[in-house]
Amino acid sequence: MSIIDSPKKTSQPVSVFELFSIGIGPSSSHTVGPMRAALMFAEDLETDGKLDSLDSIQVELYGSLAMTGKGHATDIAILLGLEGERPEGVDPSFVQPRVEQIQKERVLNVLGKCPINFAPLEDLLFSKGKRLPFHSNAMKCRAFDVDKKEISSKIYYSVGGGFVVEHENIFAEKVPSSDTISVPYPFRTCEELLVHCRTTGLKIYEVILENEKVWRSVEEINAGILRIWQVMKDCVERGCQQEGILPGGLEVRRRAAEMYRTLMQHGGEIKDPSEVFDWVSLYALAVNEENAAGGRVVTAPTNGASGVIPSVLHYYQKFCKNPSDEGIIQFFLTACAIGVLYKEGASLSAAEMGCQGEVGVACSMAAGGLAAILGGTNEQIENAAEIGMEHNLGLTCDPIAGLVQIPCIERNTMGAIKAINAARLALKGDGIHRVSLDQVIIAMRHTGEDMKSIYKETSEGGLALHVPVNIPEC
Repeated sequence: MSIIDSPKKTSQPVSVFELFSIGIGPSSSHTVGPMRAALMFAEDLETDGKLDSLDSIQVELYGSLAMTGKGHATDIAILLGLEGERPEGVDPSFVQPRVEQIQKERVLNVLGKCPINFAPLEDLLFSKGKRLPFHSNAMKCRAFDVDKKEISSKIYYSVGGGFVVEHENIFAEKVPSSDTISVPYPFRTCEELLVHCRTTGLKIYEVILENEKVWRSVEEINAGILRIWQVMKDCVERGCQQEGILPGGLEVRRRAAEMYRTLMQHGGEIKDPSEVFDWVSLYALAVNEENAAGGRVVTAPTNGASGVIPSVLHYYQKFCKNPSDEGIIQFFLTACAIGVLYKEGASLSAAEMGCQGEVGVACSMAAGGLAAILGGTNEQIENAAEIGMEHNLGLTCDPIAGLVQIPCIERNTMGAIKAINAARLALKGDGIHRVSLDQVIIAMRHTGEDMKSIYKETSEGGLALHVPVNIPEC
């Protein structure tokens, strides 16, 4: 059973700061989500008063987490989460030394306060070929006392974009993290969103701003968005400086630094109009090389697609007239609205949708956001977002060796360029278009349902099958 034919859980409002979250690479569904799930399990043990009797923990991975978890650093993320680390706070430079220490000493310090024996090869199980009913990205955490008696057992699903759902809450009427929240303009479809806009006269970003004010003040919203933007800019800057080979064994060479030096030979001046594409590609390469190296990125809406939106925003700042912080804020709020539509109507998980659910969604979000800050009407924004996805339908997720490198890094450059083209096409029209965003989201969902599992983040089809590699299992 896939997420598509499972009963939908009750819709809950999503904050811009949930859709855009700061974390580490290489994957939101395989790294960020599992780290959060492991932390949830450890914190529940403490809340339930079970840390004193805790002697051991076993984690079993299923579906896509089992198939490509090694390449996506899922095992590392789980160790960090059990020790109390959070994706938004963990220092990337701390990760490797700490993991090596755990492997050497075979001791895990749960929440930093409860040391237990832990043998990663025995207590962290990759159950390849097994899949739990609700979602492909599933993990089961079990805790035992000194007599090997099970004292806790919970199943978590990493449903894409770093979002985690506990099994017992799948069909609950309310999700505990936001069970008291209601927003002034709820929506699950683009048509519902546009109705709010028509009846109030608000732009899409203003509707999202009004909803976001349920959680925080306008000043806090603006400051938070600009902080996210700063993290994106920092990521691009780091990516343009780092050289060498990406980890994982594919021997993929980092290209952004050399590309940046080439583009700066004439002081960054554009000699050929097509060089704009080179700059757009550079920004996306820089981010996704950082992501592949386990650096700090912003989930937008996933880590595998984290280069598209920063790239398009850098395009706005470098090549568009009168860029401003206000424009940046409006972009994020508009893109959030579009991302929520995909989360509600389909999925942000490549394990469910293929890469159309990651780079395709990021492209759609970026196209709509760019159209908004270039003066587009609500209808032109919808058209831009629709174009962005329509031409990513059927995009598979087939990472070679389970690493978020090939084709993921270059795919972000293509997604960013498509987003800019989609926005420009929409702005040349009057907002009247034959295919609605809601229709393309439905088409995306059904395409993901029909797509063979080998093309959905399992590394069993496509490029992953036809490009031979020899990376030893460790």
